[in-house]
Amino acid sequence: MRLLLCHRDGQPAAPWLADLRAALPGAQVDDWRPGLPPVYEHAVAWNPPQQLFDEQPQLRAVFNLGAGVDRLLALCLPPALRVVRLEDAGMAVQMAEYVCHALIRFFRGFDGYARQQQARQWAPRPAPVRGDFPVGVMGLGALGARVAQAVRQFDFPVLGWSRTPRRVEGVRCFDGAAGLHEFLRGTRVLVCLLPLTGDTRGILRRDTLARLRPGGYVINVARGGHLVEADLRALLDEGHLAGAALDVASAEPLPADSPLWRHPGVTVTPHVSAQTGRREAVEEVARAVRALAAGAAPSGLVERGRGY
Repeated sequence: MRLLLCHRDGQPAAPWLADLRAALPGAQVDDWRPGLPPVYEHAVAWNPPQQLFDEQPQLRAVFNLGAGVDRLLALCLPPALRVVRLEDAGMAVQMAEYVCHALIRFFRGFDGYARQQQARQWAPRPAPVRGDFPVGVMGLGALGARVAQAVRQFDFPVLGWSRTPRRVEGVRCFDGAAGLHEFLRGTRVLVCLLPLTGDTRGILRRDTLARLRPGGYVINVARGGHLVEADLRALLDEGHLAGAALDVASAEPLPADSPLWRHPGVTVTPHVSAQTGRREAVEEVARAVRALAAGAAPSGLVERGRGY
């Protein structure tokens, strides 16, 4: 078995190659470079160039080193190529941490207390009521379900929405276009964990965000393409939304002249809510490779027509 590693994110290849070789003994694992002969069965990749697939049209599968495959599917891929994405690889617990941190910071007003400290003010505020802050999670896959369950541990009411029916214990679930408006009307803190597809691009726009309960808050840890940033700023300035925590942006890195940097209601982080763990990712890839070798469908197999 021959595998290619194509990791275009500035990370050294050597640790990835070593871990892949250890997890798949007997396999030939090489670092991709232009001009290699087309003799490889699989590729393990993150942000690969089109050249990889142009030069290796015989590939049977590509294993995406992340949960989102929108950038990969934007390339011209061989029709028979199987695309397999990571489902966890240490990301679920990180995503839950990030969302719970952003949620509780907003709910408890910790940004306000930080400003009070700078002004040397000692001014306790009334305790908020959790029932007034229902949390809606958009996207109930492996990551979204983990986030919803983590939020439940803090006794917030939790709603969930997905394109197709899902069930998560303790979560009031909605699905499809028919369920979206009711889901939004019941939500005050909106968490986006959707895959980015043609149907979900721009889903966080004025007519959807305006349906949130007054004083709403948006946490986007999915893709910047889900959010119409100008509509978010307008609803913040109008007072319908109280704030937002954005880990992703429509253009990354976020341009220095973006108004989001300076908006008092917005917290920006540089796409760090869930970072792929190398060893966990290699374990997932190895399981998927072994499943394919046994003639089984691996966990994380992407339906290319749906985009996830």
